[in-house]
Amino acid sequence: MTALTDLLAHQRETEALAQVAGRLGWDQETMMPHGAGAQRAEEMGAMESMLHARRVDPRMGDWLAAAQPTTDAEAAQLRLIGRAFARATKVPARLASEIARTTSLGHRIWAGAREAEDIAAFLPTLSKIIDLRREEAAALAAGGDLYDALLDDYEPGLTGAEIAGLFDRMRPRLVALRQRVLDKGPAPSALQGPFDAGAQLKLSDDIARAFGYDLTRGRIDLAVHPFSSGSGNDVRITTRVDEAEPLGCLYSTIHEVGHAAYEQTITQDYALTVLGQGVSMGVHESQSRIYENQLGRSAAYTGWLYGRMRDLFGDMGVAGEAGFHAAVNRVASGYIRTEADEVHYNLHITLRFDLERALISGDLAVGDLEAAWNDRFAADFGAVVDRPSNGMLQDVHWSAGLFGYFPTYTLGNVYAGCLHAALRADVPDLDSHLAKGDPSPATAWLGDKVQRHGGLRTPVETIRHATGAEISEAPLLDYLDAKFGAIYGV
Repeated sequence: MTALTDLLAHQRETEALAQVAGRLGWDQETMMPHGAGAQRAEEMGAMESMLHARRVDPRMGDWLAAAQPTTDAEAAQLRLIGRAFARATKVPARLASEIARTTSLGHRIWAGAREAEDIAAFLPTLSKIIDLRREEAAALAAGGDLYDALLDDYEPGLTGAEIAGLFDRMRPRLVALRQRVLDKGPAPSALQGPFDAGAQLKLSDDIARAFGYDLTRGRIDLAVHPFSSGSGNDVRITTRVDEAEPLGCLYSTIHEVGHAAYEQTITQDYALTVLGQGVSMGVHESQSRIYENQLGRSAAYTGWLYGRMRDLFGDMGVAGEAGFHAAVNRVASGYIRTEADEVHYNLHITLRFDLERALISGDLAVGDLEAAWNDRFAADFGAVVDRPSNGMLQDVHWSAGLFGYFPTYTLGNVYAGCLHAALRADVPDLDSHLAKGDPSPATAWLGDKVQRHGGLRTPVETIRHATGAEISEAPLLDYLDAKFGAIYGV
């Protein structure tokens, strides 16, 4: 018991310090003065050095060898701590610190390049980040596939080849559905504003609470790229606001609340342990996507939302609840991933997955990335990229070194499809609640089936346990066919 007690006490302090490091990242995105970027990079590098030293502490190997778990939760903690220890010991402290420092600087350089529409200003930093992540991947892979080593940080146990196979199976039905919808004629009308920013944020706040976000343990701020940060009793989200387009604010909030609710709902027994956070980015994304899409964009919920928005903003240029539902689910081939409809979204992810896998393997040079992106976008979406912020500079992920992260968005959609099918079977009257603006039967089901368990099970086991079925892309594709077939009559 001494070994187990000592190991868990050491890990608890490490988890607490990691939360502090995460708060530095949150502050960088929301409130940090612009001129503080270089200093913040040094601070984050120093924090990572300290965390890395704790993660590779030689005592951990001794404790892991001697510890004897007596509960399933203790066994799961030993499994996850052992896995993290094995990975951390392969990465030199110098490299871990340099990655943290360079990606912190990289974020500011990317943001400036994006604002200036200047890809050349970002490429040297991106090249350095890729070199560092490839060096890390080589240390972790021990002769294996470099991309798989990075992917394992976000979705343990999955390989790039398996992801590629998933995309290959999904792509024909997605492309066929898109073609049927686009062939039908012009997209439904978009909402006509303006939409007061303060009113948007007030409605966003009300919706966040309805979806279960506990604001006594969280807060909502503004950011260029909305995100969720933290776990346990301090989980913060951001959204964005545009007076010409309110759906970005409302649905960004619902999406990030899905992430935040996952973290807030994990049993308090797991606080500041390796079990006290989402088990993988794919499972995490399943919560944000089911909140945003299957619940928030459903006909029942948009019927309620139409009434609230009509009261706040007056006529929005759409024909009643049906016109509003069509506008919320409007299918159009656009540049921006975060604004993409459900039909196009996974095609955006496929593009990024293929390109970043080629970058890590060395098959694609950083200097050729812009042309590769633009060529692929033209082939997949039938449009010419008009400016870098609508192309390869639109996403924050590569500036943060998050190679291997993008495919978890599609995994999250697939998991959400499985969860939605099981949810509908277990809560057959769900639409009657959603029509009143009340998603609580769904969020309670997800809280019980997925969220409260945190990292207790592996990602695959988590979804299987919640649904009682094997994971498949079929429920997602069936849902998309049915939903957009009904909206567009195809």
